[in-house]
Amino acid sequence: MSDYPLYIAGILALGIAAQWVAWRFRLPAIVLLLLFGVVLGKISGNEPSTNQDMFFALVSLAVGIILFEGGLSLDFREIKETRGAVFRLVSLGLAITWLLTAWFAYQVAGFSPKIAILLGGLLTVSGPTVILPLLRHVQPTRRIGSLAKWEGIVNDPIGAVLAALFFELILHQTQGSIAAESLFSLGKTLVFSVALSGLSALALLQMLRRYLIPDYLQNPAILAFVTLLYAFSNYLQAESGLVTVTLLGIMLANQRTVAIRHVVEFKENLRVLIISTLFIVLASKLTLDMAALQMLGWRSVAFVALLILVVRPISVFVATFGSGLSWQERAFLAWIHPRGIVAAAISSLFALALKDANPELAEEADRFVLVTFLVIVGTVTVYGLSLAPLARWLRLSGENPQGILFAGASPAVREIATAIADEGFPVLLVDTNPGNNSAARMAGLPVSYASIGSEFVQEEIDLGGIGRLLAMTPNDEVNTLAAMGFAERFGRSEVYQVATIESSSDRTENVGAYHGGRNLFDRPTTAKQLEDRFAAGAQVKKTLLSEDFTYEDFQARYGDTALALFCIDEAKKLIVATDEKEMQPRPGQKLIALVDESNDPDSH
Repeated sequence: MSDYPLYIAGILALGIAAQWVAWRFRLPAIVLLLLFGVVLGKISGNEPSTNQDMFFALVSLAVGIILFEGGLSLDFREIKETRGAVFRLVSLGLAITWLLTAWFAYQVAGFSPKIAILLGGLLTVSGPTVILPLLRHVQPTRRIGSLAKWEGIVNDPIGAVLAALFFELILHQTQGSIAAESLFSLGKTLVFSVALSGLSALALLQMLRRYLIPDYLQNPAILAFVTLLYAFSNYLQAESGLVTVTLLGIMLANQRTVAIRHVVEFKENLRVLIISTLFIVLASKLTLDMAALQMLGWRSVAFVALLILVVRPISVFVATFGSGLSWQERAFLAWIHPRGIVAAAISSLFALALKDANPELAEEADRFVLVTFLVIVGTVTVYGLSLAPLARWLRLSGENPQGILFAGASPAVREIATAIADEGFPVLLVDTNPGNNSAARMAGLPVSYASIGSEFVQEEIDLGGIGRLLAMTPNDEVNTLAAMGFAERFGRSEVYQVATIESSSDRTENVGAYHGGRNLFDRPTTAKQLEDRFAAGAQVKKTLLSEDFTYEDFQARYGDTALALFCIDEAKKLIVATDEKEMQPRPGQKLIALVDESNDPDSH
């Protein structure tokens, strides 16, 4: 019986397990994926034999899908202030990275000049397979996160195409100026990709606008369309597929005629699955040549160290000079350039072609692949383990963001938000009521005039330090839609809403809990009930519990009318009370509750 089913199932299981462990223990997922892949490679030393051409064709298609999904996330509104910096990074920064990497590959790693230049071009790529998981783990401020995302996704197809063009020059020993040939081929590829992606975007948008594709077929149809476009583009113009699908994603992301949010969500889920399986597979194959890594010696390790410590910082600081970025933002960019699936796949393809074209290059081709994988492992590990602490030190990210995004700015919400803000937690109120917003500003609270369900809130507002949503408007439908909209961003465990009328009664059907967020506070309470209690004189009270005054003492003192809102533990973590489990604050923790002034003995 074939081992394929067990092998494939193991890949899928390990990939998703690595993602879950990374989420549970707040670790970088890409590091765990590499580790799990190495483990799989050792366990399945006799993995099923695979056709190399078929394997790399599937990897190539998967990379195309990932880059299309990456393009879908590139909205020009994200980089209104930093467009110049993005252009510099993917032009001047890429050129500096190529030249310095090629120089060190020749001088330190010991490659021949042509192979060193080829390796330098290939190692300019980064891409969404490694950038997006890192940014999800680090959660930097919006501006620097958008900038890093744009650079990583845009330079991936550019670097890959440039490396492929030079590779063709090596294989065919093109006569004449290499620079002139490269520029001509690059220009032809870009013109072809822009034209093909533009026509494809128009055709796809027309089909969606005219409802020629039913809703249940839209996601699979677009997936099939993208894979066919990628293969067709490569067939007509070599190495143009990556550029074409990336441009198609960008065009779709920046048009405003057809809603594509459902497509983005589908592709994001697909990306997680593809990245998980590809990293596992490629890392498992690396173990087959692990013994060969020992032959590379200290030169290869020094080469990787130079890429991290010298090449990337120089390219970033030179390219962003005078860009308006702060030194903290430039330092963050100087410490994020991991290599991923694209580098691994293309290096393997190049090595096979080099061996076929010139058997004398077989040994150097093998070293080319091994050094590329060593760079992938080294950069993913170093950046994956150190970027989050660096971002926090640079004050560009917060560890486990504790801030709250409030949907609504009514008097009750303002009182609760003030209590949270006074404890040092970031808050942001969003409301469309001018009176509520004015009152919030008078109270010193940050507030934005917007609809909580708008793209403006999702895409334009900086939510740095914000890690949860409290939907507290008087409209149950708005609260539920807000919870649904932010479930992906914050996770369902950190999306809350006040109780709907149904969930606060004895009815068994709870619409809010099923479709929206978790019920706020230790028993179901509607927005109107909260407002009525504040209007009647209820106050937000903070109590530092101790052995002498426990939570039981608090309950005995204030009775059943006290409503537990939050708890701040010893590690300064903010815990939101819900009706799922009774809150049991311990001595040393601070309880934030709503109490009726008439039941407060200290008020008499």
